[in-house]
Amino acid sequence: MTNRLSFMAMAMLMTSSWCFADDKIVDPDSTGFTFTDVKVIATTPVKDQNKSGTCWCYSTNSFLESEILRKTGKQVHLSEGFVVYHCYLDKAIKNVRMDGEINFAEGGAAHDVPYVWENYGMVPVDVYTGMTHGDKKFNTAELTATLQGYVSVINERKLKKLTPAWIDGLTGILDAYMGKLPESFTWEGKTYTPQSFAASLPIDLNDYVSITSFTHHQFYKPFVLEVADNWLWESFQNVPVDELIEIVDYALDNGYTIAWGADVSEPGFKWRKGFAVLPVDKEVPDAAGTDMARWAKLSDKDREEEKWDIKGPVEEQWVTQEERQAMFDNKETTDDHGMVIMGKAVDQEGHEYYKVQNSWDTNQVYDGYFYVSKAFFRAKTLDIYLNKAGVPKNIAKKIGL
Repeated sequence: MTNRLSFMAMAMLMTSSWCFADDKIVDPDSTGFTFTDVKVIATTPVKDQNKSGTCWCYSTNSFLESEILRKTGKQVHLSEGFVVYHCYLDKAIKNVRMDGEINFAEGGAAHDVPYVWENYGMVPVDVYTGMTHGDKKFNTAELTATLQGYVSVINERKLKKLTPAWIDGLTGILDAYMGKLPESFTWEGKTYTPQSFAASLPIDLNDYVSITSFTHHQFYKPFVLEVADNWLWESFQNVPVDELIEIVDYALDNGYTIAWGADVSEPGFKWRKGFAVLPVDKEVPDAAGTDMARWAKLSDKDREEEKWDIKGPVEEQWVTQEERQAMFDNKETTDDHGMVIMGKAVDQEGHEYYKVQNSWDTNQVYDGYFYVSKAFFRAKTLDIYLNKAGVPKNIAKKIGL
């Protein structure tokens, strides 16, 4: 599944009402919410994916960094560029094998990171950033467009046989934009290859599992989630949504973070204001007299913005399993973005939230973190990726862990 905002999608969102189209940091007292953390699990610092659709990599790397931190107390910043380079390359090769009939874009899923880890290893970010020409932040828009154009030409050729040169050309583009991958390197006084560095870290990929919740496949059996960014065709364990929430609560209570893929295109997702809620949709607000007259004169755009100008805790939708499925089937819930759930909180009225680490820098009300209501999580989650030890034993048994 999961976990990405394409550059174009992010550009659209960044001009929409949910972040108010500016970079001003919101005063917490102006949001109408007061959050109190009740559980916080240590993570490595917030990152900035900048102008790239690589949230799936940033979030999963951060998740694995938190696992290393939990086990060793040591902070390690894993290279996003190393993962993205390998995924671009292998994704392009698979796209050509499929005659261009599968997705080739920046997006990906949480399991793309362990795929790279297992097949190519890992490196720290100060060994390989994936940025050239003095860049300090990721901007993969031009690279992605160039790669898409190149792969498109290869797919459109009418020759019966491709030469290996097309892969050399693809690698040349990646090298020019991202830099050549290291074959070996010295880090903290030791010499590694990417494979030996990965092996030196306290991560056993067999300890992790992807889980989702949809009714178009049987519960407690794995299935390939049908979203474009699941280019590896990886399987997800399938559980009822109540148990999905039970898993997250149990994991957090026992000190495990969760990589989270979700839809963030809802008007109740207020990144700059630091919260995501799923209000009951009311076509017309309670109004009378002059208020109703004023409402009637507003444009559709102004009505929509005013309707979702949330000023504190609200009544929320608690969707059923069937409603959640319908949102997925009718594309109301889409595969947008990857983040890390790393805590629990309550608002001033006692409503429960998950605390989430994002990868959109720290110039935001809570320094790059925000609070997601359980109602929003229930409706808009695509998948989670976590340590199997974070799954309650009764559920683990049902899915064969």
